[in-house]
Amino acid sequence: MPLTEVLIMAVRTHPGKLRPNNEDAVFCDAGQGLAILADGMGGYNAGEVASSMAAVHLSESFVRMLGEIGPNIPADWRGGNAHFQVRKRIDEVNAEIYLAAQSEARYAGMGTTLVVAWFYDNCVTVAHIGDSRLYRMRGETLEQLTRDHSLLQEQLDSGMITPAQARAFHARNLVTRALGVEPVVEPEVQSFDVLAGDIFLLCSDGLSDMVDDRDIARALRELGDDPAVVADCLVNMANDNGGRDNVSVILVKVGGEFPAASGKWQKLLSRFGQDR
Repeated sequence: MPLTEVLIMAVRTHPGKLRPNNEDAVFCDAGQGLAILADGMGGYNAGEVASSMAAVHLSESFVRMLGEIGPNIPADWRGGNAHFQVRKRIDEVNAEIYLAAQSEARYAGMGTTLVVAWFYDNCVTVAHIGDSRLYRMRGETLEQLTRDHSLLQEQLDSGMITPAQARAFHARNLVTRALGVEPVVEPEVQSFDVLAGDIFLLCSDGLSDMVDDRDIARALRELGDDPAVVADCLVNMANDNGGRDNVSVILVKVGGEFPAASGKWQKLLSRFGQDR
């Protein structure tokens, strides 16, 4: 079954109430099973440049590969070559952003967070860098599948602050890992099974900082039948709570199973397996 008949996607991005421009960048394509969200950082318009480069170049790289072999990639890849292919493409984009930052003074120090979700053969491979997140709503339970690469998360993990203190943490937006800031970056890559009825949410910290997870879960439970309505609701909630940052969301609702077509994996392995 074509992914466009199984994956229902909705994307929204908004500058928020206080920022003069939007440094988030988003991409989604149900037919390719691909969703990308990047939240840029840097002076002037450098953050916008970094996030745009991440979304555009990474999506183009994926689409080139998927266009040759089709989207029905087997689950056998999830622990090996799929992760390798994601890392390889992120490495290439990281190098491009880093080179641009080194080449032009106005882009010095620019970087971006990144979260990618790649759906194939009843699973999803997720890669993230920084504090943009991916959540999964399964039944009545909302679960954060990514773990922030941030100073705040490190403080929480070490026990130096409590979850209650984290709400007022003064440096909550300082990330410890970003795309394009260093010559080499290490994305965190994981794969998860996907079930019919699951809802996946990719978001920038403009949502997660402004809207409590319980309120996100409530919106998904009450409005989950229509991802576009939920996406609008989440952006409005972030802005109603102050809108201190750009806010971007991508929602993916899974309407059924999407197993790999027979024989697709041989073509994939013959062309890309040697890259491992």
